[in-house]
Amino acid sequence: MLLAGKRLLVTGVLTPASIAAAIAAAAQREGAEVVLTAFGRGRSLTERTARRMDPVPPVLELDVTNPEHFPALTRELQAMGDRIDGVVHAIAFAPPDALGGNFLQTPWSSVAAALQVSAYSLQALAVACLPLMRAAGGSIVALDFDARTAWPIYDWMGVAKAGLESVVRYLARDLGQYRIRVNALAAGPLHTVAARGIPGFAAFPEAWARQAPLGWDPRDTVPVARSALAMLSDYLPATTGELIHVDGGYHAMGSPPLERS
Repeated sequence: MLLAGKRLLVTGVLTPASIAAAIAAAAQREGAEVVLTAFGRGRSLTERTARRMDPVPPVLELDVTNPEHFPALTRELQAMGDRIDGVVHAIAFAPPDALGGNFLQTPWSSVAAALQVSAYSLQALAVACLPLMRAAGGSIVALDFDARTAWPIYDWMGVAKAGLESVVRYLARDLGQYRIRVNALAAGPLHTVAARGIPGFAAFPEAWARQAPLGWDPRDTVPVARSALAMLSDYLPATTGELIHVDGGYHAMGSPPLERS
C-alpha cells in the first residue's frame, strides 16, 4: 500500500480514459483517500467517473479562471481534514486558434487563456493547498508534455507547458522549506479527451511508437499512473524541481533531419 494513510487532491478527472482518472483510481488501490475537483459542464463527467471508483470520492468545485474558487477550495479541504499529502495538477487548455499551426496569428487573449489555465493555475493551486501541506510536507505533481521541443501543431500550448515547467522549478524553490516536493511528469501521447482537442494529434502516437526504444501504447495509462504514484509517495524524498519522462524513452532519441523542398 504505497500511499496508505495519504490524502490526495486530484484535478483534471473527466472520463475514465483521463490520465488523472487513472492516477486517482490507482492511488485508491494503493490506500490513498482521494478528493477530485471539477467545474461547469464537465462536472457531470467527473461525477460519473467518480461513481465508478471505490470508494466514491467527493468532487469539489474549482474553475482555475475564477480567483474566488481557490480560497473556497482551501476552506472546503480544511473542513474535510487537517492536511493534504499530495496534489495532482492535470489542468490544461488552449483556445482553438492557439493550436494547429496558427502560431504567428494567435491573439494575446488566446495566449493569455492558455497561460493562465495551463501554467499559472499550478501556482494558484499550490498556494491554495499550502495551508494543508505546510506542517507535514508532501508532493505536488504536474502533468506535462515535454516543452523543450517545438512540436508541430502544439504551438502556444507548447509555450504554456514550458511555462508550467518553469513554475514547477520556482515552486520547488519556494516550497522546499515546507518539505513540499514539486515535479512535472512528461507523458507520451495518450488517447484522452484533451488530446482529441489538438488538431493533428492522431499522427503523434504512431511516430512515437516507432522511435521510443521501449515502444509506446497510447491507450495504456498504467505506466504514467504508476510513475505518478511513485512521485506522490515517500520513495522520492529528495527529488524536486524535476521533469520526469514517462514516454518509452522517446525524449532521449535523436530525430532524422527535416527534408525541405
